[in-house]
Formats: sequence, C-alpha cells, structure tokens
Amino acid sequence: MDLNSASSIVLQVLTQATSQDTAVLKPAEEQLKQWETQPGFYSVLLNIFTNHTLDVNVRWLAVLYFKNGIDRYWRRVAPHALSEEEKATLRAGLIANFNEPVNQIATQISVLIAKVARVDCPRQWPELIPTLVESVKVQDDLRQHRALLTFYHVTKTLASKRLAADRKLFYDLASGIYSFACSLWNHHTDTFLQQVCTGDEAAATNSLERTLLSLKVLRKLTVHGFVEPHWSVEVMGFLHAVFERLKQFLECSRSIRAENVCRDRLEKTIILFTKVLLDFLDQHPFSFTPLIQRSLEFAVSYVFTEAGEGIVFERFIVQCMNLIKMIVKNYAYKPSKNIEDSSPETLEAHKIKTEFFTYPTLMEICRRLVTHYFLLTKEELAMWEEDPEGFTVEETGGDSWKYSLRPCTEVLFIDIFHEYNQTLTPVLLEMVHSLQASTNMEDTSAILIKDAVYNAVGLAAYELFDSVDFDQWFKNQLLAELQVSHNRYKPIRRRVIWLIGQWISVKFKSDLRPVLYEAIRNLLQDQDLVYLESMFTLLFQLLQEVTQCDTKMHVLHVLSCVIERVSMQVRPYVGCLVQYLPLLWKQSEEHNMLRCAILTTLIHLVQGLGADSKSLYPFLLPVIQLSTDVSQPPHVYLLEDGLELWLVTLENSPCLTPELLSIFQNMSALLELSSENFTNCFKIINAYIFLSSSDFLQMYAADLCRSFCEVLKDTTTDGQVQVLKVVENVLKVNPVLGPQMFQPLLPSIVRGIIDGERYPVVMSTYLGIMGRILLQNAKFFSLLLNQMACELGQELDQILGNMIEMWVDRMDNITQPERRKLSALALLSLLPSLNSFLDEQLQILGQNASALVHGNTAFTEVSPVSVVGQLLTCSSELQNSKITEIMNFRFSVIQDKFCGIINISVEGLHDVMSEDPETETYKDCMLMSHFEELKVTEDEEPPTEQDKRKKILALKDPVHTVSLQQFVYEKLKAQQELLGEQGFQALMETVDTEIVAQLQKFLQGF
Repeated sequence: MDLNSASSIVLQVLTQATSQDTAVLKPAEEQLKQWETQPGFYSVLLNIFTNHTLDVNVRWLAVLYFKNGIDRYWRRVAPHALSEEEKATLRAGLIANFNEPVNQIATQISVLIAKVARVDCPRQWPELIPTLVESVKVQDDLRQHRALLTFYHVTKTLASKRLAADRKLFYDLASGIYSFACSLWNHHTDTFLQQVCTGDEAAATNSLERTLLSLKVLRKLTVHGFVEPHWSVEVMGFLHAVFERLKQFLECSRSIRAENVCRDRLEKTIILFTKVLLDFLDQHPFSFTPLIQRSLEFAVSYVFTEAGEGIVFERFIVQCMNLIKMIVKNYAYKPSKNIEDSSPETLEAHKIKTEFFTYPTLMEICRRLVTHYFLLTKEELAMWEEDPEGFTVEETGGDSWKYSLRPCTEVLFIDIFHEYNQTLTPVLLEMVHSLQASTNMEDTSAILIKDAVYNAVGLAAYELFDSVDFDQWFKNQLLAELQVSHNRYKPIRRRVIWLIGQWISVKFKSDLRPVLYEAIRNLLQDQDLVYLESMFTLLFQLLQEVTQCDTKMHVLHVLSCVIERVSMQVRPYVGCLVQYLPLLWKQSEEHNMLRCAILTTLIHLVQGLGADSKSLYPFLLPVIQLSTDVSQPPHVYLLEDGLELWLVTLENSPCLTPELLSIFQNMSALLELSSENFTNCFKIINAYIFLSSSDFLQMYAADLCRSFCEVLKDTTTDGQVQVLKVVENVLKVNPVLGPQMFQPLLPSIVRGIIDGERYPVVMSTYLGIMGRILLQNAKFFSLLLNQMACELGQELDQILGNMIEMWVDRMDNITQPERRKLSALALLSLLPSLNSFLDEQLQILGQNASALVHGNTAFTEVSPVSVVGQLLTCSSELQNSKITEIMNFRFSVIQDKFCGIINISVEGLHDVMSEDPETETYKDCMLMSHFEELKVTEDEEPPTEQDKRKKILALKDPVHTVSLQQFVYEKLKAQQELLGEQGFQALMETVDTEIVAQLQKFLQGF
C-alpha cells in the first residue's frame, strides 16, 4: 500500500465510517475490514491519527482500528501478521511525539503503546522505557503529561504478565526505574502541596493529575516489581512515606471545598494511597509486617476516634476498614495450633496484632461500629418511607464490602468479633442488657440504637451460641416487640424478624415455631388462614403487588424456600402461582435476572409436584427451550438455571412426550460449548435414557455419537468419564441395540484397555462398558474382537488374552462394588473354555456368509457400515479361510488366563457376599428380588420418577439378579465336565492355594 496515494483514500473511507447514515457507514466498514490485512494500512492509520488538523472523530476511529489491529495481527504467529519492517516503523512513530491535544485520543494512544509493549518490550523495543523516562522530565506540560500517562499504561500492562520469564524482566525494569519513579512522585506531590498553599488552583489541578499518574506507576512497581520487597530500602521508604503523605492530603482536604475542581481528584489520590497499602498487604503479607502497627494506628485513629472528624469521607472509611479487616483476618498472621510449627514471620505479625488490639481498643472499635456505623441514617429512613422496595434491596453479598460502607462495617464487625469473641462478647451483652427496658416511641435515637445492637447480635449469632439464651429472649422480649404496632417502631419490627432469621438455624426450639408463625402472619395482616396456606397466599399476593424486579426476586426466593421445605405438601396451594408465572415470565422479557428467579421457583415447583408437574408442560417446556437455546441471547443469563430445570423436569416426568423429546435438539450445541455446565448436560442425557431409551436413542443416537466423538477429541478426564458413563447407561438399558448405536466409540475403549489406560477412573469405566457387552451381548463382543483383529493386525486370541490380562492387572482401579461384580460375571461368562465363544464366532460368520450367498447385506446384529461388516463382505474363498482361522483358534487362551479369572471372581465374592453368623452361610448382598416402594423418612427427599425407573431397571440387571456365588459354581462345574476331573484339577493347580481355599469357603453347601 503506497502511503501517499493510500492516505487520502483511507481518510475518505474513515470519514464515511463516522457517518450516521447506514447506507454510507456499512460499505465503509466493509472496506476497512478488507484493508486490515493489507501491508502499510497501519502506517496510514498512524499518519492519520497523529495529524492534529484532521477531524477528531476520524482520528478517534483511526486509533481504534489501529488498536484492534494490534490485538489481531501484531504477534508473529498471527495469521496475516504485520512484517517486522512495518512494526519497527510503527514503534518509532508511536513514541516520536507525546503532544496529542485531545485527552480521549491521548488515552487510546497510551493504551495501544502499552499493547505493543506487552509483546515487544524490552527485547524488540528496548528504547521505549528510556524514551518515556526522558519525556516525563521535559518542561512542556502537555508532553510531560502525555508521556507520564503512557508510562503508567505501559507499567500497568507489563506488571500484568504472569509467565516466569516476563516476571523476571519486570523485576529488572522495576529495580532500574524505581528510584526515578519515587523522585518523580515526590516532586509532583511537593509541587501540588505548595500550589495549594499559595491558592494557585489551576496549577494545583495540573500538578495533582501528575501526582496521581506517578503514584499509579509506583503502585504497580511496588506491588509487582519485587520478589521480597521488604529487603528494598527504597520500597519500604516509599511505603512509610505513604502514611505521611496521606495525613498531608487529608489535612489539605479541609481547605479544598466540595465545589473546587480539585476536590474529586484529591479524594481519588487519597483512595489510591490506601490501594497501595491494601495491594501490598494482599501480595506481600510478610513484607507488610513492619507496616502493621502503623497501618492499624492510622486506620483506627481516623475511623474510630475524633481525629477523623470533618476530614474523612465514606470511600476512605471503607478503605481503612478493609485494611483493618485484612490484617485481622490474614491467614499469614495466624499461628498454628502447635506454636512450634509457625514461622518466625507469622509469630512476629501475631505479636504486633496482639499488642495493638488491647481490651480498651477492641471495646472502642466494637462500640463505635455498633452505635455509630450501624445506625440507620436519615437518608436511609427517608428512602424507606419513599421507596420501601428499593430500601429492602440492600447491597449485600459478593464483594460489596469492598466498596459500600454498610456491608463493609458489618463484615469488619463479624471478623473482629470472631477473632476476639472472648473479649467482645461481654461488651455486646452489656449493650443488650441496657436495652431491656421499654423504649420511648418518641425517642428516635433510642430506637435506632436498639436496631443497631440487634443487628450486631444477629451478625454474631454463631459466636454468641453459648452466651445468649435466645429462646428465653424471644419469649420474654422479642415476641412482644414484634407485636408493637406503633409506626415509629417499624425499624425494630423489621430488625427483630431479621434477627430471628439469623438465629433460627443456630438456636431456636421447634416448639416455639407455631408462636413465631403466628407473629409473622400478624405482620402480613391476615388472621383467617392456617400457616402454610396463609403464608403461601400472602406471599403470592405480595408478589403481585410489588413492582420492582429486585423485590419480586426476593419474594420468589422466599416462595422457593417454602416450596422446597414443605415439598409435596405444597400441591394444594400452588394453583394461583402456576397461573401467574406465565404472565410474570412474559412481563420480565427485558429482565433476565428476574427470569432466573422464576426458573429457580419452577425448579422447586417441579420437585414439589413430582409426576403432577406434567400439567405445567405447556408453559414449562417452552421456558426450558428458550433458556437452553444457545442461539438465543438470553441463554447467557438463563442457561445454568434452565439446565437445572430441564433436569428436574425429566427426573419427575412420568413419561416422555413428543415436546419433551424435541427439546433435546438444543443439546448438540450445548456439548460444543465445553463449559462448566457439562455435568448437567450429561445428567440430562442420562435422564432421557432412563425415561425412554428406545424412542430417545432411535431419534438422537447417531447425533449423540457424533457429538461424543468430537467431545472426546478435546476434553478433560472428567469429561471423558461423563461420556463413557452415558454409554454404560445405554448398555444397561438396552444391551442388544446399545453397542451397535455407539459402535464408533468402542474400538478406542478396547485399545484403552489393552494399552493400560493410565487414569484409574477412566480405566474403571472402560472395563464397565466392556463387561456389559461381554456379559449381555456376546455376539457383538465377538464382532468387536474381529474388528480389532483387523485394525491391529493381530490374532483374535492375542487380543482377547491381552484384554483379560490387563483386566486382571487393573481390577484395583474399579472401586464401585457393582462394577467389580460385573467384571467377575463377565470374565466368568467366557467359561467353560472357549466352546461358547467359538460357537458364537462360527454362528456369526455362518449367518453373514449365508447373507452374502443370498445377496443380503443386512448382517445379523451388525451395523452395515461397521468394519466387521466390511470384513465379512468378501469372497467365499476368504470366508472359508476365515472359518479355518477360527477353527484353528487356540483353545488355550482362556485356560492361560484361568488363574486371573478366578482371582477376580474371588475378589468379587469378597465384595458382595455377606455371612450369616448363625447359619455360617453366605448371601449375595447385591441381589434384588422384587420392587419395593422406596420408604422415606421425614428428613429424606421423596423418590423421583427417575429413582423409581432406576429401581425397576436394577431388577433386570444381571448384577442385581444373578447370584455371583451360584454363577461361579455353575461355570466351574461346566468347566469340570468339559475337561474331566484330571484336566480340571490341573487347571485349578494354576491358581494360588490361598485363593482356592477362599473359593472353597464361599462355595460350601453347593
């Protein structure tokens, strides 16, 4: 691309791309996309966005295209990568001048320079850092600021690299420029403070901006630039200086009014100081030890004493509290129970903490938290009156304590109380006892203090377990307070019901619950209904009345909890909810989080209704369809809950409907996602198999097999096992057709067994699958061995012998008793000798040969596309040679492995046989003779329809219907009759005498 001729063309197209007219915009975007891979295109873009005479919008767009190009084409290995010559030119052009006049464009240029530095600095771009260092020294304000801005973004980007080699390079960089960065920061900080004193507002604003940028650079260098920063005098000197600078800036804030342009930037700088300390503590807790004492003194002084009055602001209080919390809760500072196992650094830090947190200090912190920070503010009370729903949706959970004052104070209280509960419990109890007397309704302050103290008791519920008789307190005081109807007492009623909610799982007698339900019912203002019906009805009414999504989500959550708790007993009362949910679902089309709450409610509703949930299918199935369709945008929010709902719907379904079957079309795309939802996807597939294997597999087996083949190419061990378990379940449900449907997966399983798969859980599943085929579909097993003999170029007896040998060797990989018994049954089915196996081989070969003679290619129980089928569709001459090969099949292979088969059989007997001490006889404890309705205690979940289906399936499973003891006896008896007494004894002599003795003990009485 010739730069001179191209510049005007690219400029014209960029201008068109800024148009609001889509007819002009779209072709321009297409043209720019085509140019992305053209040599010289990014050089043209550089010329355009560095030309300050051009339109700002055009220059902005040029920067964005340049930045996106770095992401796609800068790395050497990228398709259509930029040439090294062009990259060298671009690098030089990017740092030629730091004089961009537009702030937004200057920021974008700094970011894209940092992106290039991430790939090229320092090896391909050694001049970058020296150039930046020199540029921040210049006197020109604009150039100095732009260079400093770039310096920050480059430092930030390089600090984020995590490979060992990159870390080493950043350590070298940090040690080389740290002294300069410190002096730069000190210079701009001193300049700002002087200008504030002289009242030069404009100059002070500029200096403060540079102070902030240089501090950001130092933050990255300090936190990420040293392995053991406590050995660096400069680093520790800077960190100690942070406390002094913080005090200076806080005092400075007294003289800077809220309307001053500096005020916002000043508060950001103060917060950045605290972030330096918090980040350093997080990354280097032991290096922070010399700073613990000073940090605690500083934070406690400004937050819990008069020293902070008039100068602290909410975000700063939150940061100081977080600093205290991180020191109190830091595991690096907690000695082991055995002191001798603790490191000297841990003991030193613990000692500093212990000496600081004396009784007076802890008491003052506790009292101040409760009686000052826990109090509801005027703004909160006003919000409660104006917007009750908005007020109840509190900002709690997650990381809200890092940013919001109320969650922060509560989390700090919980952590300090947990750490020093023996000291603080008497302090809190004294506060509670001071509130025993009745409260004056006119005294708002007293009401708010009581609310705050009750909040503290609720937060510390687990710590106060042995110190508070909550049942007595409830009966003597709290219950009465719930019944006070005065409007001013509303905060206490709210707090008491919350307090009971905190304690009910800690210490609350069950015989007090009726009284509590009565009190709750009174709060909901309905006197005519019994508990469950009234609660459900009133909650449903509340759900209809509230308007905010967050409030509806809370009510739905409570409804879900009620349904989950009472389970099937909810059935008479859900009619109104079932009718309302479709309307709510439609109304919440733009509110995906509310739809998530509806999905959760539906999950519990289906579980509560059981088989009766089929009546919900007209609404339920389209909801599942939408939530699990990855081509629909809402799936990003709804997928996880949608899969859970799909699963419980299948588990509780009495039968498979066409609509329920058709939803499975979504599964193929879900399996391609390879996400954290993999497990639920496979549970859903298994649920379909248990529900109606024939209909399901007839429609989806081929697609499922293809999906599984793709999944197995690139998956974890867990994903591999999930796939194999599906195949195993198919073989359980349909042992005749199952192997044919998933035949493409089976050769790799055989190879895995023969090669000795190294992951025990995978090997165990391999053997479970092969055991099913060998035991329940011997004909297909024979065909599979033929196929493997063809593929591997080995004899049949060699493959079978290797498989049995590995089976015996890896039996310990199998931990499930069912699979261990299955292995014993499967290998025993090869006895007596090879007669039965040979008969199968000859029968299959004869049938297929006959089919060839009559022109019929639909071989018995063989897929027409299978390798075995192809092998047998050959000439009659080859057919005769195949029969000869099988006739010459070495009869000794099973006898060679007889010892191993008996070893596995005895191991299986040990696993499943239980001895009756009275009769001294053995019984197979895995046998199931008839279907019994599953008995459920009060604490257990009622059985789902799927549980019942699994029980019925087990009654057809050889593992649960065939006595291993009887099977061993019959097979050995048949082997004895085949070989004669002398031959059989010779065979038994190959078995260890101890194993023989154990076998005889199990077979006594036969």
